[in-house]
Amino acid sequence: MTGGSTLVAKLNRLGLVRDEDLALHLPLRYEDETRITPIAAAIPGEIAQFQARISSTTVVYRPRRQLLCHIEDGTGEMVLRFLNFYPSQQKALQPGVLIRTIGEVRGGFFGTELVHPRFRIVAEDESLPQALTPVYPTTAGLGQSTLRRLIARALAQAELSETIPPEQLQSLDLAELRASVEALHHPPPVNDPIQFEATLRPAWRRIRFDELLAQQISLRRAYTARRARGAPVLEATGILSSALLQQLPFTLTGAQRRAWQEIASDLAQPHPMQRLLQGDVGSGKTIVAALAMLHAVEGGRQAALMAPTEILAEQHYRKLVQWMEPLGLELAWLSGSTRKPDKEILARRLANGEIRLVVGTHALIEESIGFSDMGLAIVDEQHRFGVRQRLALKQKADSPHQLTMSATPIPRTLAMSYYADMDVSVLDELPPGRTPILTKLVAESRRNEVVARVLSACRQGCQAYWVCPLIEESEALQLKTAEETYTYLRNELPDLSIGLVHGRLKATEKAAVMAEFEANRIQVLVATTVIEVGVDVPNASLMVIEHAERFGLAQLHQLRGRVGRGQHESVCILLYTQPLSATARQRLKIIYENSDGFEIARQDLALRGPGEFIGARQSGVPLLRYAQLEDTVLIEQARQVAEILLRDHPVQAERHLARWLSGTEELLKA
Repeated sequence: MTGGSTLVAKLNRLGLVRDEDLALHLPLRYEDETRITPIAAAIPGEIAQFQARISSTTVVYRPRRQLLCHIEDGTGEMVLRFLNFYPSQQKALQPGVLIRTIGEVRGGFFGTELVHPRFRIVAEDESLPQALTPVYPTTAGLGQSTLRRLIARALAQAELSETIPPEQLQSLDLAELRASVEALHHPPPVNDPIQFEATLRPAWRRIRFDELLAQQISLRRAYTARRARGAPVLEATGILSSALLQQLPFTLTGAQRRAWQEIASDLAQPHPMQRLLQGDVGSGKTIVAALAMLHAVEGGRQAALMAPTEILAEQHYRKLVQWMEPLGLELAWLSGSTRKPDKEILARRLANGEIRLVVGTHALIEESIGFSDMGLAIVDEQHRFGVRQRLALKQKADSPHQLTMSATPIPRTLAMSYYADMDVSVLDELPPGRTPILTKLVAESRRNEVVARVLSACRQGCQAYWVCPLIEESEALQLKTAEETYTYLRNELPDLSIGLVHGRLKATEKAAVMAEFEANRIQVLVATTVIEVGVDVPNASLMVIEHAERFGLAQLHQLRGRVGRGQHESVCILLYTQPLSATARQRLKIIYENSDGFEIARQDLALRGPGEFIGARQSGVPLLRYAQLEDTVLIEQARQVAEILLRDHPVQAERHLARWLSGTEELLKA
């Protein structure tokens, strides 16, 4: 593909580098320029094309400068209104000129009108196109006419030969690729929208299948390549893990035992484990991680656990210390607030292998930190780290095993597509003793009742969280801030001890407030979302979330999971401000009606789409442009064909990947 450097830069922004990229850049929608509508038959609200002669063109200045062009076709008159226009447009729209114009019909002050329609000058005998006009996704400065010209040329030159064996095409009843692509760029005009959709359905099905197939091939290749790499075989004696299980005040759930057996089996293999441990809030992931770390130590290697926030990392550290110290094991702690001299001593002891276990934040991936023989890297809440951050911990050793943990349940469709190169363990049952949480939706106007509820809970010996979305006032959002709420509650509840914690506090200050809250010397903790994960205070039975309409579903579910950890009946109050947008209303309805994290995640995915759900820029996985994640049947078929291609037709698998991923494959998995 050739062209001016500016045009090339614009095309690059859309990922359009080769003829194949342009050929697979499919329309968002279509405009029907195959027919002319008489002006007398114009229907307000519909998009239509008219052919008419200009009777007059004037510039008016009230209420603002605009160009008005009057046209007539023998059946009636219409106005074209341009609020922003160039002198060249004004010059082109001269009385007597015959034009074709297309746009949405409106009823205006001057009668029927089109606002900012597309138009072009035509000859009396100019024929109509035989296919619908495609409208493509584009970028600033790249017009539809330019894109259409480039795509038409690329379509004639692009290499679109089949990469799927004929027997697979036949068994899955898939349309031919080139015919599908051409049909989507130039569909025939159809009067009935239902019939039109049915006409294009086979073509879209083929495109979606091919895109899913490329993703599956890439993920399966990553999986196979990882299994081909060597990794330390961690043979466990079982002495430390047995000792830990004996001292625990609880028994593992069936799900925890199953996940632990899957992880132990992986760690004993000569290739790197890449397993995702997912479980709902409070399902007990930390004890499974602890057993995995002990397995590494028994196998003669070091283990590291990295968490995204200091509060979460410290929560893990404190739990693990309680379990590890009685076994005679030292557990090191490293965060951004660790003093420099202490960090230097710790770095030296990690590098010479004196310390076998460490928990920390991003500080673990600093250049100065090295390991003598790390065999296991654990990353918690992995979606909060960027691709390179997750890679950085693994790169501290030669092919270590990796366990990633997430309390955001991943719907089955995502696990089948985006996480197909990982093994997945699911904690799908909660430990005994978790009390059900009652969720209530309360309007901001009833704030006084909520304050009274907090007072009542604290007088009964319980504690409460009050969560706010911002620290400082923002005029744009007009949200209550943590500091404002802290002052308000101290005035309203003078008999209670109230604490404040947010992300801008120093780590030592944060830790001191949390320790006071855990010891029940603070009864109400006002906080931002720093307490979203990792905070475990069984005596806290009430959660108030301010401006709940501003939070995402995953956050609301995580915050709600901070209560219900003790014996008291627990309540989560979602305070919302009117008016609610349609999306906010839907989110609050979902969280109110559901307590199962997997069901919430499924509905969240449907609401937001995969890109937002997994944080595409952070995750490193290429987004699907055309495929629908709801179509689990198509994903399963693509997975089966991917295995056939990789096993029996590797050259065609390579061609298919090059066609669809075009240089983005290396970002697939960290």
